[in-house]
Amino acid sequence: MRQVWRLFMLSALCSGVVFGAAIAAEPDHVEVGVLLPLTGPFAGVAETQKEGALLAVDVVNQRGGLDMPWGKVRVSAVVDDDEAKLDVGVRRYRYMVAQGVKGVGGQTWAPLAYAVNAMVSREAMTYFPLCVMSKEGYQKGKLADSTFATAYSPWSIGYMSGKSAIDVLGKRRIFFLARSDSFGWDMRDGVRAAAKQYGADVVGYDEVPLGTSDFTAILTKVQAAKPDIFVFAQFGADAVALLKQVHQMGLGKDMDVFNAFITNVVASGVPAEDLQGVYAMTYFYYDLGTFPDKDVAASARAFTDLFRAKYQSPPDAYAAIAYIAYTEMFRGFEAAKSFDPHKVAAALMANSGAFNTVKGPAQWREDHEPIYKYAAFLVRGKGPNERKDGWDLFTVIGSQGGQEVLPTPKALGY
Repeated sequence: MRQVWRLFMLSALCSGVVFGAAIAAEPDHVEVGVLLPLTGPFAGVAETQKEGALLAVDVVNQRGGLDMPWGKVRVSAVVDDDEAKLDVGVRRYRYMVAQGVKGVGGQTWAPLAYAVNAMVSREAMTYFPLCVMSKEGYQKGKLADSTFATAYSPWSIGYMSGKSAIDVLGKRRIFFLARSDSFGWDMRDGVRAAAKQYGADVVGYDEVPLGTSDFTAILTKVQAAKPDIFVFAQFGADAVALLKQVHQMGLGKDMDVFNAFITNVVASGVPAEDLQGVYAMTYFYYDLGTFPDKDVAASARAFTDLFRAKYQSPPDAYAAIAYIAYTEMFRGFEAAKSFDPHKVAAALMANSGAFNTVKGPAQWREDHEPIYKYAAFLVRGKGPNERKDGWDLFTVIGSQGGQEVLPTPKALGY
């Protein structure tokens, strides 16, 4: 009897140790990675992405942390600089993983996002690219099972720009200027698809490399083609330089001017008189006060108020991309009741992949690309006499969204 008692006590003790170890293994604090090019040519955009990510961390911690089965779990962000360099970004991503982060978001430069996604394919991690990834990156077999991108490809930007130019602005003769890389070529293909579908002609085309500063010869060619709208893919400093030269050469007197994708950071670098009357698509604009969907306008205003309280300026489009990404990452952790990337991915895709954002409802598609009701907003630049302050850059005049603005799953191999 004494021997039986000893065995019982030993068993209970061992069970208690194992049970105690299991409890101890459940964290009350986790870290997530924020890996962005905080120095170099994309630093201005990366700073806004970082701000959006850190605000999402603040919001979840203000409600006590992640709601996990074993209790509340607070979140910290580990921020590092990928410098928009493949070797640096890959090395720093690996270091974050080695340090035990539970998820990573980042990248402004799409080729680095593609490289990180390849590593995620080999060793699963909950990963949210914060950039506009190439259409190729969404192809079946290339996107990792645990990678989710809250933006979309340049093809969609081109398609939405083309459709807006034709269907909203009533234009039928388009001159399109691409950038000589996947960003510009995908966008070109999207514009051509919209033109074919909606009955317009691309009457002129050219492309220039990233970093072009003198567009005089191109703009002379645009004038000679006599389009009724000039659509261009240039972004960042390239777009600023181009818009200044468009104004200097007076192109806006003969045709409408349309920058396919813009952000507050870029637009604020353009003189107000050069931005006046210019059309563009943007992922998010903070002032939706005149937007017909009042629920979305209220949601955008609430997000803007939170952002202003922390940073004293309204959120940029890329800040919204990052905020939505980390909000979804945290929702995935809670829905999965786990930090396991495979379980998180399955949880995000549950219930038809439906989720809500600061810019309205969305749904994860099988290629882990979101179908947004409002994928992008059509805006028109304000001149110096129209502005209330330095961030009063645009008037929102429309939107594009739905399944139509994405490449078909079949085109991506699904």
